[in-house]
Amino acid sequence: MSRIAVYAIGGNALSSPVPKEGDTSAEILAHVMSDVIDLLEAGWGVVLTHGNGPQVGHLMELDAEQTQTMDAWVAATQGMIGHSLALNLDSILHRRRRPERTACVITRVLVDGDDSGFKQPSKPVGPVLQPEVVMSADWDIAETIQGPRRVVASPLPMKVIDLPVIQKLVELHAVVVCGGGGGIPIIQKGEHFIGVPAVIDKDRLSALLAIQLEADALIISTAVDAVRTDFGGANEKIHHRLSLDECERYMEQGEFPAGSMAPKIGSLMEAALHRPGLSAILCQPGEALLALRGEAGTTIEV
Repeated sequence: MSRIAVYAIGGNALSSPVPKEGDTSAEILAHVMSDVIDLLEAGWGVVLTHGNGPQVGHLMELDAEQTQTMDAWVAATQGMIGHSLALNLDSILHRRRRPERTACVITRVLVDGDDSGFKQPSKPVGPVLQPEVVMSADWDIAETIQGPRRVVASPLPMKVIDLPVIQKLVELHAVVVCGGGGGIPIIQKGEHFIGVPAVIDKDRLSALLAIQLEADALIISTAVDAVRTDFGGANEKIHHRLSLDECERYMEQGEFPAGSMAPKIGSLMEAALHRPGLSAILCQPGEALLALRGEAGTTIEV
């Protein structure tokens, strides 16, 4: 069986539902597709995960009457984005006369109903709220850089319910698109699964998936070419290799902000710690294979 890479696509690689001037998502997505083809041609099996922030926020904004629950919108965006990625990728695979095809899995993820994230909702979702909505809506609302937004729980993922299906598709040499938006969060009550209004961090889910799939690499693609400390400061430093101890120290020093780099580094650390021999890599789209060779990006080492 070929080596398996879990490749997490950053939200900036996916087209916004409301295009803005200067949008570079098409170019970024082209680099992501190039990474996938490069990995396949190098003998890797590929599992893709992706963000869904702009898309789910847009759908929630349109659904002013709240006719759908959040878990349903996460499921909807998984299908929308998976369809778009599959069309792009299968077209390239067909032109290259490669045997692989893409499979999309609407992915459910079990979380703990008693997770502390439910007690302190912190994940912004949806649009900036108008004052009348802030006053009347029965939501948890927090002030963000953009303005007041709804916030929901962000519990840690415990188990990928659809893992056996994903495993079987990987064995069939499909390029699997799954875990979109961190997966559909569900809890178990007795013998029943129930969707909950929460958002699971995409990178945390990607790490869990890499561990449970027994993958050989976790690649988190993002807008920066490598991990940096003192980012934008006089002592800015690029790190192409970091040990778990160094990551821990930089975390404690506040080098990796909670809303951006911290979950990515934490997820790579988690995968490296629980899956010995796994290549835990952060790189920009288009440099996945170079990063696996140690020629680009940042590798987290045990």
